[in-house]
Amino acid sequence: MELRQLQYFLVVAEHLHFGRAAEELRMSQPPLTVAIKKLEQELGVQLFARTTRSVSLTPAGQMYREKISPLLEDLQRVNQELAEVGEGLRGRISVGFVSSASYAAIPEAIRLFRERRPHVELSLRPLTTDEQIEQLLEERLDLGVLRDPVRLPGVDLEEIYTEQLMVALPSGHPLAAEAELSIEQLAGQDFILFPYKYMSGFYSLVHSLFDGHTPPRIVERAIHQETILGLVAAGLGLSILPASVARFQMPQVTYRALAGHPRTTLYAGTGTQNPAADVFLQCLREASASVTPG
Repeated sequence: MELRQLQYFLVVAEHLHFGRAAEELRMSQPPLTVAIKKLEQELGVQLFARTTRSVSLTPAGQMYREKISPLLEDLQRVNQELAEVGEGLRGRISVGFVSSASYAAIPEAIRLFRERRPHVELSLRPLTTDEQIEQLLEERLDLGVLRDPVRLPGVDLEEIYTEQLMVALPSGHPLAAEAELSIEQLAGQDFILFPYKYMSGFYSLVHSLFDGHTPPRIVERAIHQETILGLVAAGLGLSILPASVARFQMPQVTYRALAGHPRTTLYAGTGTQNPAADVFLQCLREASASVTPG
């Protein structure tokens, strides 16, 4: 039994006329008659009562029509939804992002994506850069928003947003009185940074700023920006963070520019062929273009 036989049967059952059914199906009548007879033989029942003047459904044909009509409708709906998944109109997408992206491109990108793909389930995962790289390589993430990642084969990276680095320091710290801070002033200070294991690229970027100077004393390590800022507010030390983080105003934390205006970059990384990821990536591009650079 073939799907087309069932479709032929339903069209004939609707018209109760082989000629008109053949016209709708855009085929000649003899092959349609043969297909229906073959279906009846396979089922072992007569579906249509035929005379020289009329065609009608037998009781078996009527029951068969009632049973398979909703099944074929469901199948057509599934096929349509499957096609929409292939076009990125339905389905699911998993997006990872570093916490600092929450202050830059991510919120607007999410808004744009939900407008354009309301039927795609969006799963958002706050993850560090190195966690995202691992999951992208394992195809557990469709797309990631990473901070200064180490480039690896298997992950396609695209720069989406560049901003300045800033110093976050306790408001009562002597250096808070300065409008801009140099690396010389920061050398040897107590610092709170990300663990190298989870943000190796950003960690290396910050440490490279101190080349030729006394390196910072790392007194605490934390994964999330909010935790780092809380420790800064508590007076445990300073931190160097993306300028967009300054949008998060925390009492007892002061932000100051860095001399030389070193920069950090957000990248989008893709690890699968999910078509919805392409749509989210475009939303990221547009959202990033609308953000005032730090």
